[in-house]
Amino acid sequence: MHIVVCIKQVPDSAQIRVHPITNTIMRQGVPTIINPYDLFALEEALRLRDRYGGEVTVLTMGPPMAKQALEKALSYGADHAVLLSDRHFAGSDTLATSFAISRAITKIGRRRTPEIVFAGKQTIDGDTAQVGPGIAKRLELQQLTYVTKIVSIDLHTRKIAVERRSEGGIQMLDSRLPCLITVLDGVNVIRRGSVADALHGARSEIPTWRAADVGIEELANCGLRGSPTVVKRVFAPTPRAEKAIQIEAIGQESGQVADDVVASILEHQPAVERSSCPTRSLLTKSH
Repeated sequence: MHIVVCIKQVPDSAQIRVHPITNTIMRQGVPTIINPYDLFALEEALRLRDRYGGEVTVLTMGPPMAKQALEKALSYGADHAVLLSDRHFAGSDTLATSFAISRAITKIGRRRTPEIVFAGKQTIDGDTAQVGPGIAKRLELQQLTYVTKIVSIDLHTRKIAVERRSEGGIQMLDSRLPCLITVLDGVNVIRRGSVADALHGARSEIPTWRAADVGIEELANCGLRGSPTVVKRVFAPTPRAEKAIQIEAIGQESGQVADDVVASILEHQPAVERSSCPTRSLLTKSH
């Protein structure tokens, strides 16, 4: 089995700051990490490789420094890594990103066609959850999103069964290979790579592919020119001026606490009472 895992190097969101005057993200001095959701996808791919055999190739698109993320992925146990980097990709939105990555996956598949392409459910810097489905659409792959468990894989019949989370609960899906899977967080625990894996990550020569290397001639579909998304403004939310209302609950019956909470809501949000009791509101006005 050949599995491709798409990862992204992102700023550590816990240390991102917004400039108070320009309202832009201040990236200087902010460390980068592998997108946390992608780590769950990587671990799931490694588990499938350990169970069914084969190899795992990790792919990312970004500046030259994104090789650090690929080296980290190799140290966890991935077999191969590829960096997709070109100045033509700068400023890509999700549409342009999925276009470039799909071309890179196509090239990877010339050596050995992947049965599964993995990605995290979304990235912590964009939070769009659009790149994975975009890749699936461009490569005409079966698309299985928000997957929480891979139940079974039959390589002979080319079938896969998964569980995915939906608004109504858990769905059981049967599909065919090849497919693209986006993984939810918390479905597994990323392993600690062995010493051999760490040496493999440190010593591996990671190839860098340019646009021409993956057969991209339509440069108008890449970077800013191929990105219809426009970010008007980035800003930090204004802190709320109102303080939280505390209601004493120690030593009181649950029913009394509930009555106090409802009474406080109606006192401070009279519109709630009017919308929930329109008849009462009309009677009040008539008197």
